[in-house]
Amino acid sequence: MDSNRILRDVGATVAATAASAGASWAAYNYLNGQATHARTVIPHRTDDAPNGDGIYFPDGTGPHRYTRGTAVDVFLVVFGDSTAAGLGADVAEETPGVQVARRVAAETGKIVRYANKAIVGATSKGLAAQIDAMFITGERPDLAVVLVGANDVTARNGIRTSARRLGEAVSLLVAQEAEVVVGTCPDLGVITAIPQPLRTVLRRWGLSLAAAQRGAVRAAGGRAVPMADLLASEFLAKPEHMFSPDQYHPSAAGYALAADILLPEVLAAIDEWGPTPLPQPPEVSEAVEQRRVVTRMRRLLGRTRDQVSAGE
Repeated sequence: MDSNRILRDVGATVAATAASAGASWAAYNYLNGQATHARTVIPHRTDDAPNGDGIYFPDGTGPHRYTRGTAVDVFLVVFGDSTAAGLGADVAEETPGVQVARRVAAETGKIVRYANKAIVGATSKGLAAQIDAMFITGERPDLAVVLVGANDVTARNGIRTSARRLGEAVSLLVAQEAEVVVGTCPDLGVITAIPQPLRTVLRRWGLSLAAAQRGAVRAAGGRAVPMADLLASEFLAKPEHMFSPDQYHPSAAGYALAADILLPEVLAAIDEWGPTPLPQPPEVSEAVEQRRVVTRMRRLLGRTRDQVSAGE
């Protein structure tokens, strides 16, 4: 994900939010100024995520080069954005896809072929193209993991539209008999490099998108994993450990936690979880600390809306 573009879009996003809510120009300028400041804090990323494509064996070896005709038990493909690609990891071993592939091989005793089709900066709109590009080659995954959503929030893509596009992508994969596990939009409120109250605005949009994504994924026959509910507390408690140096993308530890969270649904999707019930995630994320400035901004926006309503 391009952090510079993200925060540029964030400024426009929040400005639009303030304007649509009938907020004063003071609120507009304040939020826009915060986005400008955040752009100076989070560095611009031009690198690509490390590539871990290949075959992984139950004994822990891999990746070995895949050639057509090589016998494998599970073909795992990851789609999505920079977090799906593993941007922020130093080596391929640290990316979430490789960690999931290794764990599936170790847990099941099966040979796993892994391929990552995620694109840095992608939104839900680009998922169909990622999937179609793979289908054109004549390949079909047994298992697909999708991580997407943050860019939809910062690029001002509509929540319903983004969720619908995700659902359509899941349907494409399910129609080809793939099992699909989707990590829904993360909690952007854990990114402390984005100041308050801008961070809270983004958090609310992201959580709303995650809820819409969950419904769309389930309706399309996929499995949804609420990443916001399950990652937030750890990222808030240990940001220096869970984030990479850019303060935006996860570190190796952050991606390891994401892999831990995804693994039960991944194993259940391929009938390898067993009789024990899957872990139940919390119903509500309690990620973002509430500060006095957030309360003041809420009151400002609320008063402005009341004034507008009274004048109608």
